[in-house]
Amino acid sequence: MTGLILKAVGGLYTVESPDGIITCKARGIFRKHGLSPCTGDRVMVENDCITKILPRRNVLIRPPLANLDKLFFVVASCEPAPNVLLLDRFLAVCEYKQIEPMLVFTKLDLADAALFMETYRKAGYRVYGVDYQDPACVQAIAREMQGCISAFTGNSGVGKSTLLNAIDSRLQLETGEISKKLGRGKHTTRHVELYTLENGGKIADTPGFSTFETESYAVIPPNELADCFPELREVEEPCRYGDCRHLHEPDCAIRKAVAAGEIPESRYESYVIMLEEAMKQKSWEQKK
Repeated sequence: MTGLILKAVGGLYTVESPDGIITCKARGIFRKHGLSPCTGDRVMVENDCITKILPRRNVLIRPPLANLDKLFFVVASCEPAPNVLLLDRFLAVCEYKQIEPMLVFTKLDLADAALFMETYRKAGYRVYGVDYQDPACVQAIAREMQGCISAFTGNSGVGKSTLLNAIDSRLQLETGEISKKLGRGKHTTRHVELYTLENGGKIADTPGFSTFETESYAVIPPNELADCFPELREVEEPCRYGDCRHLHEPDCAIRKAVAAGEIPESRYESYVIMLEEAMKQKSWEQKK
């Protein structure tokens, strides 16, 4: 029978199947092929053993999650302050892996995030702000999860678990306070697990991320990176050169759009940093 992996801990897999929730192990052959079942995988199960991983639509390596429909990026207006480059990296990976990204800004009572929110709305992303005094805000985010497999991501301390608890109080996820000494949140989520919401959607609360982990997501080839920034992709005017990297080439339509204020400088700067990093990658690394 087929099933959906809800949790993977210590070589044991919690699988939702037509017969209910079961605990399985995986065949040793997966390890020989360098493949491991992960949360979100749809699998074949026989005698409480995972025998086959069905084709994946997408997969993230860290944290290990497969077959995501939507990825919600939770960003605090402060404490911790938004890390624009980190956010832009994750958004580009979403585009590359064909996962629909959603942006959720929290702690709006502590600092104004209007400029950040407008920047990403103009880029074509769906952006939400959380005000716990207004239940409609939380309900709107909950509707986005209906019938989907989604994940929450973002730096520790931005309020992922708090928001999930507001969406569905049955979850009762552990929350932690900001570590003043480190300037970031304490890790309170220890493993990746899919939770079933009241509206039928499934959501994964994930560990916080650091800038050192972003390379585990994907290596985007230089010639495909611009397409992972929607506002760059949608510039209609062609560049003079068909293979323009939008760095220093003459008559570059992208740089003209940046100079005209049509594309935010912060987004273009993130693109340049990521492009320069991608150009340093070896060809075999870009095939991962």
